[in-house]
Amino acid sequence: MEQRQVKYPLGSLSSVEAKSFGEPGNRTFHLVLEAGQAHCTLWLEKELLFQLGLRIQAEIQQLPSEERERPSRPVEGEWSDRPLSLDFKAGQMSLSYSAENNSFELAAYESEDDESSEDASSVSFWIPTDQAAVLAEEALRICAAGRPRCFLCGLPMNPEGHVCPRSNGHVVFEVD
Repeated sequence: MEQRQVKYPLGSLSSVEAKSFGEPGNRTFHLVLEAGQAHCTLWLEKELLFQLGLRIQAEIQQLPSEERERPSRPVEGEWSDRPLSLDFKAGQMSLSYSAENNSFELAAYESEDDESSEDASSVSFWIPTDQAAVLAEEALRICAAGRPRCFLCGLPMNPEGHVCPRSNGHVVFEVD
């Protein structure tokens, strides 16, 4: 994948938090980022948040234990430009690791529904390995708190029941 230009490089984050709200089956997911005078809300599909959590965990597990324990050094300072408030739906994200700084760089690109990518928002930011590990755990915990999965087909089961396609609709499973 070709690296796209990032519109807002936020630098090192002071905080990043994965959140969701709503009832299971009708939840919305987002990351809240803060860096200096910048505040950004990245709206994500559940699957994107889940994959981000898995990918971060996998990258951290591949690091030697001394790398995981080594303190991270800031790659860049926090956003020091004008106050910034962003709110957009991320359609694509990238993740990279800097061994020199023991930090992860994440970049998020707005979903492009039309052909104008010049107006699309994008951010990049750095987080230390320990903060990335907390983000990954939080993201996976939030995603797992959804509707239970059907043991036959793997699809989510609604509180009012689930007509399983693997049973050809002959069995309706109820959620306890």
